[in-house]
Amino acid sequence: MGSVSDRRRAELRDFLRIRRARLTPADVGMPPGGRRRTPGLRREEVAVLAGVGVSWYTWLEQGRDITVSADVLDAISRALRLDGAEREHLYLLAGLNPPRRDPVPAVPVAPELQRVLDAWSPRPGYVRDRHWNFVALNDAAKDVFGYGDTDHNCLVTFFTNARYRSVLEHWAAAAPGVVARFRADAARHPDDPEYDRLIADLCAASAEFAELWSRHEVSVPARTVKAILHPEVGLLVLEATLLPLPERPGDQMVLYNPRPGTGSVERLARLAGAPLSRAG
Repeated sequence: MGSVSDRRRAELRDFLRIRRARLTPADVGMPPGGRRRTPGLRREEVAVLAGVGVSWYTWLEQGRDITVSADVLDAISRALRLDGAEREHLYLLAGLNPPRRDPVPAVPVAPELQRVLDAWSPRPGYVRDRHWNFVALNDAAKDVFGYGDTDHNCLVTFFTNARYRSVLEHWAAAAPGVVARFRADAARHPDDPEYDRLIADLCAASAEFAELWSRHEVSVPARTVKAILHPEVGLLVLEATLLPLPERPGDQMVLYNPRPGTGSVERLARLAGAPLSRAG
């Protein structure tokens, strides 16, 4: 089967050849250049468009073990008219970490995602973006956690919403981990000024957040269990599952499920006035 690097270079060779074959000189503003034995651009034409040497590009397409840079891969991506997913694939085949994708504009979630959230009721669920802003919620999230019209961000709510804080059992124990996970997320986007703005505002609004932020603790995402002492139905023990949304890079769907054996299923149903489909 060959080594992993051998297979990767073979895939790179086929990927570049096929992408070159799908373009014509007219597609890239070049003259026809006479009859062609095979469809698509010639290797030397791609090299000219990308501003690299013909021999170097030939070696790359042949899958030889040569050194490549991000700048050169970007130039080849432009020459071959690669879209975002194809550009990322080219980076991976060439053995480089792909550049981060541009964030998706703040637009409402697709109707089918909202329907998933609504169907998840009476269990809480929401979609949050990479800054932990709420993008969409179901009614159960509002009823269980006490989210209101002024709650726009998970982190801000955690530290500034008095009702949320009053019903969340073990708030003080959970707070350091929440801040550490947000710091890890922010570190992945060092050039994003929205993180700096959010952190500065929250430091000014919450002395507890400011103190925790000053510790510089970092944590990877962990399984989250929330214990909510709801004023109407009593204790709700909920396990969180975070699902990335590929069509919205950086966004996650967060779904809460009652922990079996805690009576939370029945209490959620009583709060919503509707039966749950599973016992627990």
